[in-house]
Amino acid sequence: MITEDARALLATGAVCDSCLGRPFAERSFGLTNAERGRALRTTVALADDEDFESTDPADCWVCEGYCGTFDAVAETIVDALEGVEFATYQVGTRVPPLVEENERLLREDADLEPDAGESMKREMNREVGRRVGALTETEVDFDRPDVLAVVDLEGFDPLETLESGSVTGHAVDVQINPAFVYGRYRKLERDIPQTEWPCRECGGSGIQLGDDGEEPCDYCGGSGYMYDTSVEQVVRPHVVDAMDGDEGTFHGAGREDVDARMLEGGRPFVLEVKRPRVRDPDPAALEREINAAADGSVEVDGLRLATYEMVERVKEHDASKHYRADVEFAEPVDEADFEAALADLEGTTVDQYTPERVDHRRAGLTRERTVYGIDGDLRSSAEAEVRLHGEGGLYVKELISSDGGRTEPSLAGLLETDAEVTALDVTGVEGESEPFEREEYFLDEPRSESDDEVAETAD
Repeated sequence: MITEDARALLATGAVCDSCLGRPFAERSFGLTNAERGRALRTTVALADDEDFESTDPADCWVCEGYCGTFDAVAETIVDALEGVEFATYQVGTRVPPLVEENERLLREDADLEPDAGESMKREMNREVGRRVGALTETEVDFDRPDVLAVVDLEGFDPLETLESGSVTGHAVDVQINPAFVYGRYRKLERDIPQTEWPCRECGGSGIQLGDDGEEPCDYCGGSGYMYDTSVEQVVRPHVVDAMDGDEGTFHGAGREDVDARMLEGGRPFVLEVKRPRVRDPDPAALEREINAAADGSVEVDGLRLATYEMVERVKEHDASKHYRADVEFAEPVDEADFEAALADLEGTTVDQYTPERVDHRRAGLTRERTVYGIDGDLRSSAEAEVRLHGEGGLYVKELISSDGGRTEPSLAGLLETDAEVTALDVTGVEGESEPFEREEYFLDEPRSESDDEVAETAD
């Protein structure tokens, strides 16, 4: 009988309502443990015709007062989150080992199962979390909350808190989870890398040791970088600033060569912002700001607020690529032979051993990649434009040049003359089986064409 179990629990000593009700947490959904405990205490008092006596949490031998601090802990969390935008939260708790031992002894002395009901940790998470949600008008999220507050119960004295109504701030550790902005970028100039490229000579410091001590690095001119800027350096500061974050990380759906442009539909990317205090910037305004500052070298398009799953989507989703290449041949090429070579490459699967230009950073492997489509035009007997659609990971320059026989078949090999890509543009990056953009990965509504027109008018 539940009343007999309650009597056994009460016989262990002074037990507050929450600790009394907690072993019965799985009964009567909709009640708090304190309500369960008070009901049980009342029922036993009526059944035994004894005076009703409640136990204050300050006198409870099990929780030692912590069950009376829910309000104070919640208010401390809310204070710690002041100035931080968030829509979802989660609360976690570190319970002192002594209190955990008390919980075990309570059930053991009453001859209950060790895991009867729920733990104090779970109750603290729920009760404090419920109060945080009410105070901030936000929702709990157990999977990926915007913010996580971890309460260390050993960080404050519960009896002092019961007297003062406050908890020291160092007992609460607030973690602000990253926020994400998705978009596509176009790189309209050559010799701009996707991400920062630290100088390999000075390691990014911009300094080298000379006869007279430290001096600017000769290799990078003291900048610390191999190139003056990058897509990341164009995009990141504006997004981080708009979200009032600490730092940002750029994630791209693959990358083009530094000397290649990225045109037309652009390449998908996600900018991850660490510890953002603003989670809801205006993507259209942010897009205009980035494009104005880039001054024609880089453009971003379709910025949207995204979920963390979008990072994996961008990095792992299989994609095919469209390219346009300017090609020079070492010897004159007959137009019929050129068309025949393109026809031979159309739809074929090529074997590509790791190219010489990247073998210092990639394993030596033979990779099979498919040429989905290819066509082109001879501009002269020794110059051509080649357009192709290939499987992700296809080395386009080597498909043209053969890379000394490392790629078979190749345009150079089929024409039996050396061929070199003198200029390369990526003209499309698209998902193999479905688009990168899926609505479940976004936190905002898609912008309509009319929204973009209004934004352009505002400029």
